[in-house]
Amino acid sequence: MTNTTTTASARSGEVLLATEALTKSYAGADGELPVLAGIDLTIRAGEIVALLGRSGSGKSTLLRCLAGLIPPSTGTVTYKSRPLTGSNPGTAMVFQTFALLPWLTVQQNVELGLEARNVPPKQRTDAALKAIDLIGLDGFESAYPKELSGGMRQRVGFARALVVEPDVLLMDEPFSALDVLTAENLRGELVELWESGQFPTRAIVLVTHSIEEAVLLADRILVLGSRPGTIRAEYPVGLPRPRLRDSKAFESLVDTVYAAMTGRERDVAPEVPPLRRTPANTPLPPASVDGLSGLAEILAEHPDPIDLGDLADELGLEVKNLLPLVDALELLGFATADARGVALTDPGFEFAAADVQTSKQLFAATMQHSPLVRTILTSLQRTDDGVLRAGFFRDLLAHNYTAEQITAQLDVATDWGRYAELYSYDAITEEYRLDPAQRAASIPAEG
Repeated sequence: MTNTTTTASARSGEVLLATEALTKSYAGADGELPVLAGIDLTIRAGEIVALLGRSGSGKSTLLRCLAGLIPPSTGTVTYKSRPLTGSNPGTAMVFQTFALLPWLTVQQNVELGLEARNVPPKQRTDAALKAIDLIGLDGFESAYPKELSGGMRQRVGFARALVVEPDVLLMDEPFSALDVLTAENLRGELVELWESGQFPTRAIVLVTHSIEEAVLLADRILVLGSRPGTIRAEYPVGLPRPRLRDSKAFESLVDTVYAAMTGRERDVAPEVPPLRRTPANTPLPPASVDGLSGLAEILAEHPDPIDLGDLADELGLEVKNLLPLVDALELLGFATADARGVALTDPGFEFAAADVQTSKQLFAATMQHSPLVRTILTSLQRTDDGVLRAGFFRDLLAHNYTAEQITAQLDVATDWGRYAELYSYDAITEEYRLDPAQRAASIPAEG
């Protein structure tokens, strides 16, 4: 990957993708089944475009036509004014279901696209490592998909798409398979990278069924009607980033788009009595980094303490699903929770607002509050080669936990330690390995 520093405004203007009078039909038992009809679409450099519509509107079909994965029945698709005759060389796609090869490591999965393009091994390794670093996957290079949370798996999908530096990144509901908080965190990081100018792509086309997601991310929203899919309405999104869901302008645009999609006003949700938090005493809360980061970003929108029951209602979750994340934020010093509700601390606000690399540094600085992560790190630092088998730590925990609890504790500690770039873990050899930077820091200087 090249060191791209172009800002979003500087990339704008050029037409990258376009369709003209595009239709798509499939053969059915009763004749042709029309899916898309008369689609005229232009994607310009420097913009994020959301394709929004209900089931059956042909959103994903249109995205695959733009990628050149399926041909239109009639009409044309052009990339930089040239008609497509096969796969689109200027696009890469992120899928809803991650689509990772389970027998390959994170790094090997990221290198797949480059390998298919016959990029030499050394060059593709360097590019993959840069993409992994950009998307916040440092420390997970040797991990296999089965070891990763849903959010981390989707990060691999992003890295694999971005490593080929496409002009247009195509995303087919990339957050819909994730829990609410993980999705929130990844959306926030995507916007940060896009705005920073480090994003190695010039435009994004996002397929989604979520109106709020479209308003949060897009510069332009296209609403598709159904059966067959047609562009029913187009809405520019002139809101500055970051966008706040509770602002009047945000809510007004959501209501407008909702009416265009459904032909009716949004229903008002019935009031639900707030639920109260109960104490939790799990030594290391079962919380992924993406989950607790996502909750921190949401709490950052509430400068005053918010009742946990109200927050759960706002997110459409049960309080029990939020408790481990709140406990994790408290453990790390990023939040406090009392009778008034839960609120971020000053370090918590800093963590919520940080870019990926700064976030990792802030997270690493809190690991002294995590006894198991600290135990793994100090044990590795005291070895000659910086390597210890997982069985060593299982034996240490066996006096206080069941076998199932030990596995859960080590899973969390592995996720946190990897994200903080303290150590890596090889699931094949079941070995923890000290990060080179941590190893260098643990070696006393001579003299």
